[in-house]
Amino acid sequence: MLNQADWLRPLDEWRLADIATVGGKNASLGELMHHLKHEGIRVPDGYATTARAYEYFLDASCLREAIASELSNLERDGGQLESVGRRIRAIIFEAPFPEDLASCIREAYRELGKRSGEADVPVAVRSSATAEDLPEASFAGQQESFLNVRGAAELLLACRRCYASLFTDRAITYRIAQGFGHLETALSIGVQRMVRSDVGSSGVAFTLDTETGFPGVVVINSSFGLGEFVVKGVVTPDQFTVFKGLLGDAHLKPIVDRKLGGKARKLVYGSGGTHATVSVDTDENERRSWSLGDAEILQIARWAVAIERHYGKPMDVEWAKDGTSGDLYILQARPETVQSQTKTGYLRTCKLKGKGRELVTGLSVGDGIAAGNVSRVLSPKDLGQVRPGSILVTEMTDPDWVPVMRKVAGIVTDFGGRTCHAAIVSRELGIPAVVGTGNATHVLSDGQAVTLSCAEGDRGRIYEGRLPFEVHEARWGEMPKTRTAIMLNLGTPEEAFRWWRLPVHGIGLARMEFIISNHIKIHPMALLQFDRLTDEAARREILERTRGYAERADYFVDRLAGGIAKLAASQHPHTVIVRMSDFKTNEYANLIGGSVFELEEENPMLGFRGASRYYSPRYRDGFALECRAIQKVRDEMGFRNVKVMIPFCRTLEEADKVIEVMEANGLRRGQDSLELYVMCEIPSNVILAEDFAQRFDGFSIGSNDLTQLILGVDRDNSELAYLFDERNEAVKRMIRDVIARAHAVGSKVGICGQAPSDYPEFAAFLVECGIDSISLNPDSVLRTIERVAQAESTLSGGGPKAGGGEP
Repeated sequence: MLNQADWLRPLDEWRLADIATVGGKNASLGELMHHLKHEGIRVPDGYATTARAYEYFLDASCLREAIASELSNLERDGGQLESVGRRIRAIIFEAPFPEDLASCIREAYRELGKRSGEADVPVAVRSSATAEDLPEASFAGQQESFLNVRGAAELLLACRRCYASLFTDRAITYRIAQGFGHLETALSIGVQRMVRSDVGSSGVAFTLDTETGFPGVVVINSSFGLGEFVVKGVVTPDQFTVFKGLLGDAHLKPIVDRKLGGKARKLVYGSGGTHATVSVDTDENERRSWSLGDAEILQIARWAVAIERHYGKPMDVEWAKDGTSGDLYILQARPETVQSQTKTGYLRTCKLKGKGRELVTGLSVGDGIAAGNVSRVLSPKDLGQVRPGSILVTEMTDPDWVPVMRKVAGIVTDFGGRTCHAAIVSRELGIPAVVGTGNATHVLSDGQAVTLSCAEGDRGRIYEGRLPFEVHEARWGEMPKTRTAIMLNLGTPEEAFRWWRLPVHGIGLARMEFIISNHIKIHPMALLQFDRLTDEAARREILERTRGYAERADYFVDRLAGGIAKLAASQHPHTVIVRMSDFKTNEYANLIGGSVFELEEENPMLGFRGASRYYSPRYRDGFALECRAIQKVRDEMGFRNVKVMIPFCRTLEEADKVIEVMEANGLRRGQDSLELYVMCEIPSNVILAEDFAQRFDGFSIGSNDLTQLILGVDRDNSELAYLFDERNEAVKRMIRDVIARAHAVGSKVGICGQAPSDYPEFAAFLVECGIDSISLNPDSVLRTIERVAQAESTLSGGGPKAGGGEP
């Protein structure tokens, strides 16, 4: 004789070991409620029906034989999927609900209402299949969920709809793909008190970077209203990236990236019944506001890390903020099933080999490239027209589209963020996608030939025409160890996490100007002296970009700090050397509002650049903003692995002036482990090496400028390109000299030029000179490591090498 405990029990009585009884979703919620309450994690009160309750529903209504008969039709003719699924769902809808089971569900609902202090307490009714949310097979969302369900009658209807959803087209297709038996898979129903996120916010959090697999961060997507719109990709949400390694210090705010989403709509409570939830437009203030505050971002990240630590694997977590109480809740936690299972030891890169007109941009999902003709779908009824190998272009996808998504080469959507349905499924299928474009369905035409590229950072691009591209896969798991530290040259924060698997020891050159030109775009002096601008277009753009900032200069500091922090996070705790801005005057003038503040120079390469700007009245206040950004990264976010480098420092007197200005702006060499480096790119840096070494902790050889100034060759002059060669004996003597003299006084020396990547003999020369570190572009790291290891082996007579250290 079955009793209530066989059919349902409170959520907090279940454990992860009960997946076969209540499915992965409900078992995980019980696990959280029992084991992580001490972490402060809140899970909404509720209960879960069991697989035995589902089986009793089938048996009491004699449904098994009818369902098996319909499934046999599917086995005979796979083309009958839609009609078979529809007939099975009708069978379940029309069957009587066993009264004893119904009574059990109603009684549990009344008890939940008593605990909540509300008779017809609104609940979320979610399906939890026994073959869903497994570590090796996710495809979450195969079954239905229903929100703001009120009253026992509506609850029973929602339960019936959950049972029927076990036989949607997508769920049937999923089980076939995963090899699960249709009648061996059961369904549990989770019934939980609703969190009032309809007047708050909600979203998802992944405990790794969803695009690169970088395990050092939590990526949070958030929007106003109930969370369905984030998961389904109806809105483009806000995105926050938090570095895990510094979350333990309550005084730090290691939020390394923020992206404001469109958040055009939100899902809120309706009037009940078939109108339990309704979609409404957000207002202008909501669209321009962040959906979470810093304290909430950090709390969600800490909870996500605690959940990951308990489960021992990367996790996909759904959360909600109650807008009435301000409390945060965890709604679901399941294993992440894409990046965490990607094969390690290999580095796969794609690269475009041609150029085309850029048509559309959005968020990149994956790092692949696909070329094909557009299949433009504006309605589900058009899915049958999608051609294999095409580029699917639509407003958004949902779980019913998975069978079609399996056969396309790439996906493009108008709406959605990195955790929307299209993004999640494209990762699982291993195809590139560009989501949240805003206008792809309006710009791209059905049948149009395009190339989809996700290989250029976190912005995905759609180009006109079929462009050639190449795919490389290199194995790095067995790379040789080197005495010489191998580091990266990076400047684009979007690229930082992409290279985390490379066997390097930090970033030897982080180019600040890339962040300024790509993320800030405004001349710092135009923010500080806005009233000097007479260009109305520039004024309007600055006002638009800095909207929400009480002080316009804070926009510069925040954006710059965020970019630096992302670079720092990618290599923490290894050293990340940030070079202060090294624009030439013509490059500064091209920034928004920049022409007012820059001189016209005949030869900007040898003009007002580098150190000479930092103490000059023309730019000193702009340099102060750069210093504030470094301070914020090191002190507020906690990235003490960030070091500073000064470019194009011509004289000792100039070095002293820059150091004085930095100290006035709170950056004192040696304080809080701050190290200060100087670029060695002018002959005077070599000739006066011992004197520069007294003022700086080390040198980084900029071989391009050094070669230019030693040989007297404009490095950008194509007519003289044949003369420009870092391997020239004069250049090599200078490099050998500065390494020897710097080492003699205990100073470190690295190089950040391209020469060791391009020329094996140059890498061997640097090893022979005893250089401490070689900083390289990412695509040349693996081959240069082999060259350096070979050179070290030759130099030492073939003996084994220790692992490379930092400069």
